[in-house]
Amino acid sequence: QVQLVESGGGLVQAGGSLRLSCVASGSVFSPNAMGWYRQAPGKQRELVAGITRVGAIKYADSAKGRFTISRDNAKSTVLLQMNSLKPEDTAVYYCAADRSPGMLSLTKGIDYWGQGTQVTVSS
Repeated sequence: QVQLVESGGGLVQAGGSLRLSCVASGSVFSPNAMGWYRQAPGKQRELVAGITRVGAIKYADSAKGRFTISRDNAKSTVLLQMNSLKPEDTAVYYCAADRSPGMLSLTKGIDYWGQGTQVTVSS
């Protein structure tokens, strides 16, 4: 059984930074794509950033230039460095991992989700 364990959320002032970390543990697990989604109250879950095993990266337009995703395949870990945070970044952030080819996609389904970590950005 695979578990995704997230850490690094919290409360920060606008303009500040946070780093989210997600570690996959459990059964032998070699995901293709890993990344982060977020969901704010009353809104749909959206992809923030994803990265494949070979290093292809996708960012939401709102994250470009401010967030950086990275991955350590040997440790089954994915990080999200978030800088210049804005109040509209406030949401629950979920780690995601999937074995299928290509980028993370809610349309094709996600194999595994983390429990979520709250990020709150005050103005």
